[in-house]
Formats: sequence, structure tokens, C-alpha cells
Amino acid sequence: MAAQWNYLMDMDGVLVHEEHPIPGSAEFVAELTANAIPFLVLTNNSIYTPRDLRARLSRTGLEVPEAAIWTSALATARFLDSQRPGGSAFVIGEAGLTTALHEIGYVLTDRDPDYVVLGETRTYSFTAITKAIRLVEEGARFIATNPDATGPSREGSLPATGAVAALIERATGREPYYVGKPNPLMMRSALRALGAHSENTLMIGDRMDTDVRSGLEAGLRTILVLSGISADSTAELYPFRPTRVVKSIADLVGHSADPFPEDEPNPV
Repeated sequence: MAAQWNYLMDMDGVLVHEEHPIPGSAEFVAELTANAIPFLVLTNNSIYTPRDLRARLSRTGLEVPEAAIWTSALATARFLDSQRPGGSAFVIGEAGLTTALHEIGYVLTDRDPDYVVLGETRTYSFTAITKAIRLVEEGARFIATNPDATGPSREGSLPATGAVAALIERATGREPYYVGKPNPLMMRSALRALGAHSENTLMIGDRMDTDVRSGLEAGLRTILVLSGISADSTAELYPFRPTRVVKSIADLVGHSADPFPEDEPNPV
């Protein structure tokens, strides 16, 4: 009998579009839950705590336990705890990031911190960015939760962590260490949180440059869905390929135990 698969899934573009569920996502999550199949929902967004995200997903009809949500903020906190336990940081970010750092025992300060940690926020403060630049110049190590340059909003793109990190890097000459996708560190920390092994874990995502790449580099099989940012031809633009391409997560409903049928032609 084949080993049971473990699932890592991106959130935006795979399960939801902003506040709206993608058709089939609630059924797929319910199938995983009913069959006791381990899964984690991953997001590079560091604004929200897992509790916040659980509530947001629940409002869209997706019942995802708090413990099944893994954010770049949690991955960043785990990384810093492994590097410098009980350290200090100057943080630009919101509750998702500050809570994660508090929970590992970090002190948040603007006085001689070990790290400057940059995450997502709805309102980037020029004063805070200036402070971060000066602290990095004075020797603080520069960490960013993820390299995403923009994020979505109803009005269009918003500058995100990667764009602000580029500003600080240009001003200081110091490149940040990005913890989130496509860094396979994000995937490995998720595997540890899930208690899973790469050999029987897969990653479902809507982006080749982050989801598929990070899954591939962490030794996972990957599924690209076309319900988010990617189109039919997107995979052809990259020198690597996902294991499988499907139109949406709805194509996996009823197939969670066998997501890679060898005798089935690619449905796209």
C-alpha cells in the first residue's frame, strides 16, 4: 500500500482569491480533514497570526485549524530562534510577525538590536524604514520574511516586503536574508511543523517562481494550479517544471490519496 501523502498548500490563488473561496477548495480541505490526511496551508504574508487567518478562512467557508496554518512570520521566528535564541529585533511588521517573535522570547527594541526584521504591513512608515537603515548600518543583521515585491488589493498592487527590502538594501549595501518562499527553508520548517518527510509530501501552488521552485528545492513533488497567477503557458517560461498541472484544486477533490495518477493524461 502506498504511503499517505502530506499536503502543503499555498493560500492565495489556491484556496482563496482575497475574501472569496476558489470553487472546490472547501470540499478539498474537508476531504483531507475527513481522511485524517496531514496538511498545512502556507502563506508568505506575515501580517496575520494563524488565529486571524483561521477566522478569515472560516468566513469564506474553509474550515482550517489554527495549527494547520504556517506563515513566513512563523518560519522567520523559528529561524531566528535557531540562530540566536533569546535575541532582540527591531521589527517593521504587524501582529503576525510581532506575535511570532514574542512567542519565541525575543525582545522587540530599537536600541542595538541583533536583527532588523522586515515584514508586511498595511502602512509602511518612512520613519521606521529610516530607523531600520540606520540600525543595519550600525551592524544589525538584516532579515526579511519574504521577497514578494507586491501584494494584491482591490485597487491594484501594493508595495510589499521585497520592494521595501530593496530600498533598505540600496541605502545600506546590505542584502537581507529572505526566509519565506522560494527559500526552501520555509518548506523545511513547514515539514518539521507537520512532522512529515519530503518523500511523501507535495506542494500545491499557483506560482512557479515561489511555490513550485521552493517545493522542488526542498525535494517535494509539486502541483501547479491555474486558478491564481499562472496561465497555461506559464510553466514553459521556466527551466524547471511542476510534477503536475491542474486547472484548480477542484480537480484534486476525490483524489487526495492519489494525486499523481500515472496512467491519467495531464488534464490541462
